[in-house]
Amino acid sequence: RSMHASHPSPVFQVRGLVKSYGERRVLDGLEFDVERGESFVILGRSGTGKSVTLRQLNGLEQPDEGSILFHGEEIVGLSEAALNPLRRRVAMLFQGGALFDSMTVHENLAFPLREHTDRDDEQIASTVREKLDMVRLGDVGDKLPAALSGGMRKRVALARSLILEPEAMLFDEPTTGLDPMTSATIANLIRTAQR
Repeated sequence: RSMHASHPSPVFQVRGLVKSYGERRVLDGLEFDVERGESFVILGRSGTGKSVTLRQLNGLEQPDEGSILFHGEEIVGLSEAALNPLRRRVAMLFQGGALFDSMTVHENLAFPLREHTDRDDEQIASTVREKLDMVRLGDVGDKLPAALSGGMRKRVALARSLILEPEAMLFDEPTTGLDPMTSATIANLIRTAQR
């Protein structure tokens, strides 16, 4: 298909994805496209390969067969070094949130900016504030994650995953273990981030 401005290539094009663990084939020729601006949901019961699929999309795992194009570029088979730029463009929110327990909320959000950008302290503080405000947690920057509720930790993790302005976000069961009200809040924040 020709590359008209009105038809940019999908963010992800997945073709013929196969992944086995021992005798168990978890992904068997999986194919899908994710278009720009789209919320793409993978539903299935436990053990059907949802997390496995996500881990293929940012190169945390390699498939046994198949192709994954990110903005038209093949990512299957890339080295860890070659995957690093991709992982800045594709953020992943893990089920547990994966915050650093020994760092304050502010330090947790500042960490990727210190690692991957040359912004000064003032610029970093401003970006952290902006992202915490976005998830409606502007006043918890100096707290440790352990002092927050599960839902608040999830919102901090969401803010941190957005801190480098990724082009795509992968969410692994973002509302598991949360009460219905908190789940709804997280879902609304994901829609806000998408917009």
